[in-house]
Amino acid sequence: MFIRHREDKKKKSLVREYLEALIWAVVLALVIRTWGVQAFKIPSGSMKPTLLIGDHLLVSKSSYGIKLPFTDQVIVPIGDPQRGDIVVFRFPEDKDKDFIKRIIGLPGETVQGKGKSIFINGQRLDEHWGQYLDGKPHADFGPVKVPAGQYFAMGDNRDESYDSRFWFNNRGGFVPRQDILGKAFIIYWSWVDNRFAVDWKRIGSLIR
Repeated sequence: MFIRHREDKKKKSLVREYLEALIWAVVLALVIRTWGVQAFKIPSGSMKPTLLIGDHLLVSKSSYGIKLPFTDQVIVPIGDPQRGDIVVFRFPEDKDKDFIKRIIGLPGETVQGKGKSIFINGQRLDEHWGQYLDGKPHADFGPVKVPAGQYFAMGDNRDESYDSRFWFNNRGGFVPRQDILGKAFIIYWSWVDNRFAVDWKRIGSLIR
């Protein structure tokens, strides 16, 4: 009887250890997922030449604040998205999809496009991000005023980016603050043209 009692106690102890380890693993995964970093893969050429198809990024989910798990409520504000930040966000037309673009217009600003120039509150934006690679004339847009708590986002490859220039004709066109998942900050892996050849020179590159 004494031997069986010790064996049962040992089994219970072992099960408890495994259960505790599993619980801590789940908690750690939730913490990293909610407040840490998230991997993101570039699926299209809309951010060329800054980001290429085959780039794998890390996105800081706490760049602009720490959210309550499983909600969009910010419990520890850190800062607000700034012009030029490259962010991952829920696509306004389908919240189940994640998009990556660059913040161009801030809340309360008026954004307008004329030819290949962007104007903020009537002043031409001196930028180096936007590229017009196909050499064709570019359609004007706006002016549009960015609502409070929302942002105007554009891809760096202005000829092949479905972004706020086109969304505002459909469902508002802006990125709500609560839908921004985080700021992209580093390329941790990259394939050449999405093939099985590593682009070593891009690995470790900071995203600006």
